[in-house]
Amino acid sequence: QVQLVESGGGSVQAGGSLKLSCAASGSTFKSYAMGWFRQAPGKEREFVAAISGSGGSTHYADSAKGRFTVSRDNAKNSGYLQMNSLKLEDTAVYYCAAGPLLLIGTGAYAFWGQGTQVTVSS
Repeated sequence: QVQLVESGGGSVQAGGSLKLSCAASGSTFKSYAMGWFRQAPGKEREFVAAISGSGGSTHYADSAKGRFTVSRDNAKNSGYLQMNSLKLEDTAVYYCAAGPLLLIGTGAYAFWGQGTQVTVSS
């Protein structure tokens, strides 16, 4: 079992930056890939980025490439999503998730955080 808690969300102007954190409980965190997803009002939850358990592999949605960076610190049982050059369309609730493999589907992740709101304004 892994419990996840996101933090770092908030309101920011377009072009600004935010760094989301995901704190995990349990000693097995490093054995799980970690994914970041987001869900805007009226839309389905979508993949943003993911990182393997070791941190050696990453994958990004096209919308995140070049602007977002996913990372993790297994010694701290934590994962991060650095978001730069934020756009209005990045407004959503952001979730971190843990699963056995680095995949982009929500069904691949068994453990989810409660989400943190990111609001980008003009």
